[in-house]
Amino acid sequence: MSNKSIPTLYQLQSLMANAIMRPLDKDNMQAIWIDGSSTSDYASEFIKPNKKLTSFERLEIYNQQYWYRTLESLQDDFAGVNALLGHKRFEVLTTAYLTRYPSRSYTLNHLGQYLANFIQEEPQLTAPDTEAVYDTACVEYAEVKAFEAQAKEPLHLESLKTVSPAQLVLQIQPSVNLLELDYAVDDFLLQLNKGHSQSIESNAVANRTVRFVKAIRPKKRHTYLVVHRLDNAIYYKRLDKDQYLLLNSIKAGKTLMEACTELLEAKTKVKDQEKLALKVNKSFTTWMELGWFSQ
Repeated sequence: MSNKSIPTLYQLQSLMANAIMRPLDKDNMQAIWIDGSSTSDYASEFIKPNKKLTSFERLEIYNQQYWYRTLESLQDDFAGVNALLGHKRFEVLTTAYLTRYPSRSYTLNHLGQYLANFIQEEPQLTAPDTEAVYDTACVEYAEVKAFEAQAKEPLHLESLKTVSPAQLVLQIQPSVNLLELDYAVDDFLLQLNKGHSQSIESNAVANRTVRFVKAIRPKKRHTYLVVHRLDNAIYYKRLDKDQYLLLNSIKAGKTLMEACTELLEAKTKVKDQEKLALKVNKSFTTWMELGWFSQ
């Protein structure tokens, strides 16, 4: 762009975004621009110097603040991942992540929505702990989603009395997140936060106080987990496989009859079917009390 031309608002926004979203060189803005030219020359095309700062120095302030704020936000939201990797490796991971998936929203709550996917895309950044780090990232972003999700009117038992199970399609609250994990991440995060809270509050609202103890690692254990909100706090609740499959079927839009029938047909013994029926009845009572279903 010529120095004499006047950029449109969109061009100006693009110039600014391209500059502030470039990774820092240690703690400074990179001196060389993408095309090999001087970043100082690039900055002077759309930012005027003042009495104290050059165009480069003025732009550098925004570049630094973007990275300091976004990296800090990811550290808050993914304290467990940070603890697993250590701060230096976590910063390498999140810097690479933000380079590929820069902020695209007015809120920082969505900043980490692709982090778990990125961990799978670039496993060398988290090796040899990639599987545990991936599961931890899934749980921690589920906390953020659970906290900010819309709260719909809870389903009341009275409204079910006139509906046949064969026709009943239940809706699960947006704040209820179902996860199938290879690691017991809930135990790991609770232990990491031991002494501070029995529930895990989303970092979208408040930072965690975390004890960084290297000895604490998530144990490898196939786990079915619900991350949900109750009274403005985030909780974990373990499920067994039958409960997880049932809720997943309901979430997929199957009727209550279809979901239950699928589970029952998988049990060949009558005794096992009777036990499952009792468990399903008890589970639904608990889930209704927790407000997991909406009208």
